[in-house]
Amino acid sequence: MRKKADDLSFFEHLDELRVRLIKSLGAVIIAACFFYVFIDRTLAWVIKPVGKLVFTSPADAFMARLTLTIFGGFLLALPVVLYQIWRFVAAGLQEKEARTILIFGPASLGLFFLGGLFAYFVAVPMSMNFLLSFSSELMVPMITVKSYISFVGSFILSFGVVFELPLILMFLTKIGIATPAFLVQKRRHAIVIILIVSAILTPPDCVSQLIMAVPLMVLYEVGVLVSKLTYRR
Repeated sequence: MRKKADDLSFFEHLDELRVRLIKSLGAVIIAACFFYVFIDRTLAWVIKPVGKLVFTSPADAFMARLTLTIFGGFLLALPVVLYQIWRFVAAGLQEKEARTILIFGPASLGLFFLGGLFAYFVAVPMSMNFLLSFSSELMVPMITVKSYISFVGSFILSFGVVFELPLILMFLTKIGIATPAFLVQKRRHAIVIILIVSAILTPPDCVSQLIMAVPLMVLYEVGVLVSKLTYRR
């Protein structure tokens, strides 16, 4: 029978943390090994929006595969990692707090993956088409695999994070920091913040910024609706 958090000593907490970290790391390594079996197919899928890429350093091709393998392994193992985090913190939570995390956890994971999918299938192709439209006979694009994977990875991570906006607004409402009326009243301020965040997280062109800003504005309205539903309860 597991001890409650209050019954554990400091060193027992550290030992519990060590076990959870080892299990999480093991899950990532196993998932990465599995992911590597499909690395060529994955690489072909990732570079599909631009076709072929080049590399300027002998190690770039290897590093591209390694980066994709680690990233893919982490994504595959993310449910296991989150479960280990949950098992570590759950012992110290009250029943109401544990119930809240059980609701927010899967929802957060789903929104992150939704943002990543939107980034790859919508944001990256649109941004690349716009940026590459400035090529000419004098300027021929030669995109390196290193820069492209960094470009796509930053898009996927950024969109994954910003798609959490409705959940953040719901959480702020639940803990009493925000109300639906407050969110509606501060809509203009929110739009300005969204534009600033989009400018920081995307390339400096206006199209890429709008590709992020427009979905964020929609998500803000979704967040206001969710806030109203949460506030009524």
